[in-house]
Amino acid sequence: MKSLGKIQLQSIKPAWLVAGLAVLAALWFAWSGWGEMASAQAQARVDAARASSGAEVVNRIQSAMAELEGRRTRLALATALQREDLASAENIIKGGWDGVEAVQWHDPGLDAAYEDPKAFGYGRLGVIELSLQDNASRAAVVLDGGAPKLGLAAPVLADGRVLSVVYVRLPLEHLTGPLSSADLSSDGYLALRQGRHSVFERGDTALAGGAEFGAVPIPGTRMRVVSAAPAGSGGSMLTSFLLAALSLLVAAGVLLQPHLKLSRRKAGEEAEAAPVVGGPTLAELQASGQLQAPPPPVEKPGFEKPPMPAAQAAARAVLDRSIFRAYDIRGVVGKTLDEDTARLIGQAIGSVMHEQDARSIVVGRDGRLSSPRMAAALIDGLRRAGREVIDIGEAPTPVTYFAAYHLRAGSCVSVTGSHNPPDYNGFKIVIEGETLAGDAIQKLYERIAENHLHLADEPGLCSKRDVAEDYVQRIAGDIQIERKLKVVVDCGSGIAGAIAPQVLEAIGAEVEPLFCEVDGNFPHHHPDPSDPANLQDLVNVVQRVGADLGLAFDGDGDRLGVVTRSGEMIYPDRLLMLFAADVLERNPGACIIYDVKCTGHLAMHILRHGGSPLMWKTGHSLIKSKMRETEAELAGEMSGHFFFRERWYGFDDGIYAAARLLEILSSRGESPQEIFDALPKGVSTPELKIHVEEGRQYTFIEDFLAQARFEGARLATIDGLRADWPDGWGLVRASNTTPVLVLRFDAKDEQALGRIKEAFREQLLAVDPSLQLPF
Repeated sequence: MKSLGKIQLQSIKPAWLVAGLAVLAALWFAWSGWGEMASAQAQARVDAARASSGAEVVNRIQSAMAELEGRRTRLALATALQREDLASAENIIKGGWDGVEAVQWHDPGLDAAYEDPKAFGYGRLGVIELSLQDNASRAAVVLDGGAPKLGLAAPVLADGRVLSVVYVRLPLEHLTGPLSSADLSSDGYLALRQGRHSVFERGDTALAGGAEFGAVPIPGTRMRVVSAAPAGSGGSMLTSFLLAALSLLVAAGVLLQPHLKLSRRKAGEEAEAAPVVGGPTLAELQASGQLQAPPPPVEKPGFEKPPMPAAQAAARAVLDRSIFRAYDIRGVVGKTLDEDTARLIGQAIGSVMHEQDARSIVVGRDGRLSSPRMAAALIDGLRRAGREVIDIGEAPTPVTYFAAYHLRAGSCVSVTGSHNPPDYNGFKIVIEGETLAGDAIQKLYERIAENHLHLADEPGLCSKRDVAEDYVQRIAGDIQIERKLKVVVDCGSGIAGAIAPQVLEAIGAEVEPLFCEVDGNFPHHHPDPSDPANLQDLVNVVQRVGADLGLAFDGDGDRLGVVTRSGEMIYPDRLLMLFAADVLERNPGACIIYDVKCTGHLAMHILRHGGSPLMWKTGHSLIKSKMRETEAELAGEMSGHFFFRERWYGFDDGIYAAARLLEILSSRGESPQEIFDALPKGVSTPELKIHVEEGRQYTFIEDFLAQARFEGARLATIDGLRADWPDGWGLVRASNTTPVLVLRFDAKDEQALGRIKEAFREQLLAVDPSLQLPF
């Protein structure tokens, strides 16, 4: 009897322990369910505050714009302005309009504003420009008088002519009042935002990063009302309460279980007392062959790397550093670049990814004859480093970039020789969203030379994926041209021919393809649209078929060239003027980046449209890096690279740029030629090239910077040397892709252009009299 009591006591104690844990679990789940219920209620309160205050803000700003719209169209206002009776004109705008702090009148030319746009105010200038472009009342939050205000602007017309632009200033509280009075708990967040800037905030600002979901946009402006509530645990309220109930049932069952087990326990003890006989021993099982002895342990080499294969060791020994350039890797196949080198480069890229804990990478290739084997070797190296490779096959470089975003890989390599001759090939590299350039490219060389390469225990997987249709649909889903334009598309037998015609047809254009079959020999002409000689076939076809425009792409599709029906080549810096004006319509004050080869008219054009111009170094990776630093909405290079961050991903994409160009041209009634003719234009040369020995371009620029003298010019040395005079400028810089010196000249007239060219001729020959100058 004493023994039975002892057994019962031993059974009950663990049962109480388990039951207690189950009760605690029930309490935990119940508390979690209550938390989720409280979180849902908080979210509902914040959503209601956003909806009600957002509706009131929309009503207030639309009422203000409607008020200004009604007043600016009064005949009495135009009459007063024509009589230069500003007091009467101000009374027409201000009289009976509560809250108006100031009324200003501005000449539609805005010359005074552009003399010092910073002092005038970029925000005020932007809303005035927007009202002129839309010929309507427009509103924005602007910095005026040292404080944020609600600014409204509208042009005043008479007989179709803009007499003046009226600017009205209202207190910011006119907009923020509904947000200030909204029913919002202290743990919620409510804000009025314009672009990326929070104009007004309430509540817990730590929640600001997750406030965009469900934002209430304010039509006709870049403003919106946003909100956020504390996040719950992510669980389900109903599930938490059910688990609490289940835990209580488990506790009850555990407490009853010992009584049911007593008889089974006694029977089990009796069974254990009986000895087991007749079974074979372990030695007998091994002797009979029924059980095999474990194999002897194998000693592992620890962390020591296995020796490098002989082929890779030889490739590393003869690795040519010259292929590791300023913003990509590029060399001559069979001379400075081969498959073993490509394999080492892939392993080096994979090693960098390994250190950054980046797993997946997209690989695409152009249509060059050497690209399939270069890509295969690169993929082999990436897999050796344990990376998971997504092979998209033949694709333009921008499609490879797109795939990295679309497939959420974050990293990619485009195997391409870009616009170089057919025997070249190379690699454009992006790791975790950063395009490798400069020191990062050189560190790949050093990593290979020092054998600092990661070798995974198991090779990474490789899968194939076709993203061409996704790319076409992504662009066509955003861009549809307003009227049909007929365009001739010349891809120069480059890889853009595989997809560019489909993209432009998908957005509504009528496409006449020219040299769109992919052929790595480039049998018709070299795919480099920056050279006018390569555009002659395109001009001939545009004129023969009566097309509205001719579009040309380089070998890997990341650059765009344009010609008109008259045969004029529209230089990329003038295209950038058109793109900038369009982007700034929706993003007043945005930063626009251009390279040192662009015309001097571009900066003033950007300023006139309310933007902030910034000149930077030439090079796609260098431009992209500067875009991330400045959060620029748009960038462009004289070579034909265009980088759209607004509505796109910020990488250079000639095909997407062509679609944006057709979108702009189709939205206006003039012909493309008339639109281009309206852009500021001087007299300029295309890119001029002086061929030198490999590497000489860099040493020449060093000598030129040390010796050259240009009287009366403002010098810029961020990339080569650019000399700006009041009537024009000249530039000489080292190409980072081929062994050439690149020159360009731009001036207001032929006389000034000739003088600037002669000044550069004298200084160039003073440094090296053997140069064969192309001008």
